[in-house]
Amino acid sequence: MKDSFGRNINYLRIAVTDLCNLRCRYCMPKEGVELKRHDDILSYEEIIEVAKCAVKLGIKKVRLTGGEPLVRANILYLVEQIAKIPGINDLAMTTNGTLLKQYAADLKKAGLHRVNVSLDSLRDDRYYQITRGGNLKDVQDGLEEAIRVGLQPIKINMVVIADFNEDEVNQMIKFARILGVKTQFIKKMDLHLPKTHDHHIFDRPPKCNDCNRLRLTADGKLKPCLFSDIEISVRELGAEEAIKKAVSLKPQAGTVCNEREMVEIGG
Repeated sequence: MKDSFGRNINYLRIAVTDLCNLRCRYCMPKEGVELKRHDDILSYEEIIEVAKCAVKLGIKKVRLTGGEPLVRANILYLVEQIAKIPGINDLAMTTNGTLLKQYAADLKKAGLHRVNVSLDSLRDDRYYQITRGGNLKDVQDGLEEAIRVGLQPIKINMVVIADFNEDEVNQMIKFARILGVKTQFIKKMDLHLPKTHDHHIFDRPPKCNDCNRLRLTADGKLKPCLFSDIEISVRELGAEEAIKKAVSLKPQAGTVCNEREMVEIGG
């Protein structure tokens, strides 16, 4: 699929839930967010239909996100069904890794290709602070299990925050090298402020000119741009028409998103 600026849209990020078992400071307000009603969240059958239509229209890469995707019940069923769709070359998941030790082997068996694991500090106290209660060892154990079962290539996603964890960048690179995984450094983003393009050490956000993504929120809205309030309902238009409309409305560059928090979009 080509958008109006000639970009090839071949990547769909699917937020399977707005729930998360952590409360990361850059992702969720301290008071949390108002969770959607159960009926507002897309069923697995609806998500699978969107994925099938997206692949038919040219999507080649699918990534499952949240919230935290591994907290949604029967997530292995969804992975298995999406993995069966002919035409998907890359099926990945972004996870905070806290449940990965439990799920890694079954995710691999279900057809998941690889994982990105969010890890912003290698210090127990800092990790606890930034996640508002998380246990660093859970993530480290999850990484080891993902490596063991072959969910490769694995990336560690580190959100770099000035005056907090930026002094750990070199340590994270060394840690990843020892494990044999990759690192991806992400600038702390505020959806409610104008987007900047500081690419000192950061791998994300990508330049808008290269953006090939659509995002599906857990409540069934297609977002053609992270930094935009444009949303198209797959329930109102149907999956195929909603995808086509989202591509047609994809802006050349994002500005701000005032209607959602990051945890409600999936990054």
